[in-house]
Amino acid sequence: MLPLLVPLMGLALAYFALLDGWYLLRVPCAVLRARLLRPRVRDLLAEQRYSGRVLPSDLDLLLHMNNARYLREADMARAAHLARCGVLGALRTLGARAVMAASCARYRRSLRLLEPFEVRTRLLGWDDRAFYLEARFVSLRDGFLCALLRSRQHVLGASPERVVQHLCKRRVEPPELPEDLQHWVAYNEASSRLLRAESGLGEDVVKDQ
Repeated sequence: MLPLLVPLMGLALAYFALLDGWYLLRVPCAVLRARLLRPRVRDLLAEQRYSGRVLPSDLDLLLHMNNARYLREADMARAAHLARCGVLGALRTLGARAVMAASCARYRRSLRLLEPFEVRTRLLGWDDRAFYLEARFVSLRDGFLCALLRSRQHVLGASPERVVQHLCKRRVEPPELPEDLQHWVAYNEASSRLLRAESGLGEDVVKDQ
């Protein structure tokens, strides 16, 4: 038994030392739990909730949750959200995939050690290239909105309209994006134009993700 245990422990150590081990475990677990243990969500615009708690490994030198951890927890919640509402399955059926193209975050109050919280995720809308999602980090101690994240998920190999049509079996008009989100979308487009010009690339080249 001991001769087998030593190489197994070495493999486990290498897995966590050389790879982002917990992330590679948690994402598929979050997706499987959403698909197998949670009821299907038919309303694409419905808010979904993903619970968490601030662990010692989440802390920074100021003893509150590291800014980067918010992005990771939002990633987990987003994967579960897209699995429950069927978007991940539709993407797979259509031979498409969604990639993160842009994100922004507002940090309003720190989450402290062992503080329970919820990530409340919802789909805000879509355009001809991307889905737009929001993640709200709400403290379960007092209900305060501690952080607000927005993300732009570009669809490659299909279009958001095709994905939604596949799910709903009909064409669905996208909801109007919130005014502040429209400003953010315009900023991203302006940034892309500036960066293409800075690189000496014209508008006829492949656009950013």
